[in-house]
Amino acid sequence: MAYLTITPMEREVRGQIDVPVSKYHLHRSLIMGWLAEGNTHIDGRSDARHVEYTLRAIRAMGARVVRRADGYDVDGGHYHARNLWVSAGSSGSTLQFLLGLASQVKNGPVIFGGQHALMRRPIGPLLAALEKLGIRTAYADAQHSVMVFPGRPRGRQIELSGMLSQWTSGILLLAPFADGPVSIHLTTPIRERTYIDLTVRMLRQFGIEVADDQEANRWTVAGGQSYLPGAIERQPDWSSAAFLLVLAALHPSRLTLTGVREPGAEHPEGRILQILRAMGLKWTFDQASGSVQVVHGDERLEGIDVDLADIPDLLPILCVIASRARGRTVLRHVQHARLKESDRVKAMLQLRRMGVVIEEHDDNLVIHGQPVLQGAAVNTYNDHRVLMAYAIAGTVATGTTQLNYPWAYRISYPEFLDHLTGLHVPVAMSRGGAAQTARFEGLPSKESVLL
Repeated sequence: MAYLTITPMEREVRGQIDVPVSKYHLHRSLIMGWLAEGNTHIDGRSDARHVEYTLRAIRAMGARVVRRADGYDVDGGHYHARNLWVSAGSSGSTLQFLLGLASQVKNGPVIFGGQHALMRRPIGPLLAALEKLGIRTAYADAQHSVMVFPGRPRGRQIELSGMLSQWTSGILLLAPFADGPVSIHLTTPIRERTYIDLTVRMLRQFGIEVADDQEANRWTVAGGQSYLPGAIERQPDWSSAAFLLVLAALHPSRLTLTGVREPGAEHPEGRILQILRAMGLKWTFDQASGSVQVVHGDERLEGIDVDLADIPDLLPILCVIASRARGRTVLRHVQHARLKESDRVKAMLQLRRMGVVIEEHDDNLVIHGQPVLQGAAVNTYNDHRVLMAYAIAGTVATGTTQLNYPWAYRISYPEFLDHLTGLHVPVAMSRGGAAQTARFEGLPSKESVLL
């Protein structure tokens, strides 16, 4: 069995890295490009597995996509499936954005499957909302698959839980095909509003009119609208850049991140820059070169109080910077992070193995920073963000940090190891037997259900 091993970094973090393309934008622009009759050019491409799952899924359902060196050309408006069985792999965005849209495939029904962990994640509220819109689905528990039958959605008022944004985004993407207005009202406290806001902005880029009542947590989309093709600009992925920024914050550093038009703009996780600045990290933005420069000494950052209701994907890496910050850091509204690729709250409680004092209080995590961390064996649960977060933690831990599922980073940030080695981070692949494997036993696991 392979492991990722990290030993303490004893030199300055110095170098220049081009920030990867935003997967949030690519998922949405590829899907909307398929829905828009005509040609859409998307600037920027990614080899991330989650993006690849979306690309394969829309191709299976009729999209014609040419992958270019600088992006994608999508010939949209084709809804005749080449393959009626579609795999979403491990991508929640792929599954939940496309479930409703599969009803527009003329030669359906379409059957969605995916990796076991994905098909056990909760989508009951989404399926109930689709049913209210008149979209017929069938869930086969034994095969862990969902069948979606062809049909035009009806205009309706939908009440939906605000726990996961992907449910709302999935309905918003389908709503323009309805025979009347679709109104979505979130009946529980909203989480991940930034992700819904991104979906709304991109719908408008593709010509879809959306009324957004932020105070009432309500969105209304007129039926009978058509997606319009266009050109989509490249956006940097701050959720990936966050790992490099925290690496720079943990060490003496001179790091330049390029490919940035405006720091943090239009990306849900762009707030990482403001959070780290509030903790004491100094960075500057050079508009002429489109870059962010970080210059940092060996001082520890300060603890902070952060609300993660809208930015749950930052939870793993913020736990890491908090583990070395002075004083106490409080991460609020973290329960929805349990519903991601793993139960990320429990996964990050493994920082205790590295000597960190981390406490769970209802919907919050409280972390007391430590001057020194200890290397440990950590179970990453094949979760890309958990793996990358612990890899960064290992650079400031004594001894060796050993991580299982060492290739998980390919899901969202395939350049991750190349970028680390380019910055001289002491990271390597190793092989282990039963003795090493046993070190991961007894660690927390995730239980979730589909409905």
